[in-house]
Amino acid sequence: MQIDIKAQGFSLSDALRAHAERRVRFALGASSGRVRKVVIRLGDENGPRGGIDKRCSIRAIVPGVPPVIVEQCEADLYVAIDRAAARVARTLVRRTEKLHSDRRDEPLVATFAADPARSAARRDSQS
Repeated sequence: MQIDIKAQGFSLSDALRAHAERRVRFALGASSGRVRKVVIRLGDENGPRGGIDKRCSIRAIVPGVPPVIVEQCEADLYVAIDRAAARVARTLVRRTEKLHSDRRDEPLVATFAADPARSAARRDSQS
């Protein structure tokens, strides 16, 4: 899994970079084998004025699933990273479970339609 981290409006410290990468890897855990790329964008909207303006945006790219995009704003950037990582993990699990449950609901008749000989034999036996 490739992780891309960018900061907007401030310089990214090594400690913040390590924290973001560690939290995302931990949150994705078992799903990390399916995740191709994670893009993390960190921003400080108000700069030195403070307030609830620290933003963490995480985008997880998994083949066969629409991209999972989560955004979290908090007063503390470390908290924003933690909460966004947890949310992206939960969303990714929900989407992959939904994808697998949708595949299980597909009718089995579709397998017969793919093989013309079986389909013809089935029609003849039903007549």
